[in-house]
Amino acid sequence: MGDAKDILSQEEIEAALPGLPDWEYRDGGLVTVYKLPTAAAALELIAAVGQIAEDANHHPDLDWRYNRVLLRFTSHDAGTKVTARDVKAAQRCSDAAASMGAAAQPERFPG
Repeated sequence: MGDAKDILSQEEIEAALPGLPDWEYRDGGLVTVYKLPTAAAALELIAAVGQIAEDANHHPDLDWRYNRVLLRFTSHDAGTKVTARDVKAAQRCSDAAASMGAAAQPERFPG
C-alpha cells in the first residue's frame, strides 16, 4: 500500500520524465497513448500491460481505441498521486511497447 512518503514531489516527477520519453505528467498522473499497426497488435500490448500490472500489483487506467492504447498511471492508494511505483510501471510498459513497435503519442492523450 502507498502512503504519503511514497508520493513524488513535482521536482522528482520532472526529474523522472527524461527517463520516460513516452510519457507526460498531466492532471496528477503519468499518461501516454501508444499507436500500433492493428487492433490485434493493440490487444497484444494490452495483454502485456496487464501482465506487468499483475506482476507489480499496480494497475493503470487503460482505454482501448482500435489501434491505440491509452494509459494513465497514478497511485489511488496514495491519494491519486504519482509514486515511484508509477514511474517503474510506466517504464516497464514503455519497454513492452517498444518491443512491439508501438509509437508513443502522449500528446494525443485526451484532456
